[in-house]
Amino acid sequence: MCRNIRTLHNFKPPATDEEIRASSLQFVRKLSGFARPSKANQAAFSRAVEQVAQAAHELLDSLVTDAPPRNREAEAAKARARAASRFRSADTSRGA
Repeated sequence: MCRNIRTLHNFKPPATDEEIRASSLQFVRKLSGFARPSKANQAAFSRAVEQVAQAAHELLDSLVTDAPPRNREAEAAKARARAASRFRSADTSRGA
């Protein structure tokens, strides 16, 4: 998965417009294969990012759950621990 495409549902406080747009941008980059589109493709690329962001907003606004909201800092700490474990094990497998 792309690095900025993260779970955005069921957090307190809710996902910001900036977080949703960053995920949308990464999604469109992945689909198109462009990190930065050419001038000829810029309008289509920008339109796609805005449409994906709008769809993401609609999805997040319509989802329901009985689970308690997740804590952003606790989830970030878990992600850092997973990354540290993953990269540490990669270093040890190389004989570093």
